[in-house]
Amino acid sequence: MKKDAIFKGAGVAIATPFYENGNGINYDELTRLIDFNLNNGTDAIIIAGTSGESATMTDEEHEDIIKFTVDYVNKRVPVIAGTGSNDTRYAINLSQHAD
Repeated sequence: MKKDAIFKGAGVAIATPFYENGNGINYDELTRLIDFNLNNGTDAIIIAGTSGESATMTDEEHEDIIKFTVDYVNKRVPVIAGTGSNDTRYAINLSQHAD
């Protein structure tokens, strides 16, 4: 790993918990998942990646879950936001929003 890397150790790709009825992201459950990982030595949180159901979220949900996670983690560990896309403009916009 490069000396100037943003983190060392293991990052965990968090699954995005949705409500069973399909009405959006279950932020209470997301908080529980983040806390579990932080309390058990995770070195970075990866949110809204391919394991995090990024392809099934609306644009608003995608932006909101990144903001929520960054705010909730509050610099305790790095947060790596999934901003990839087949659409370059969309990926750039999402990356700028996540910054």
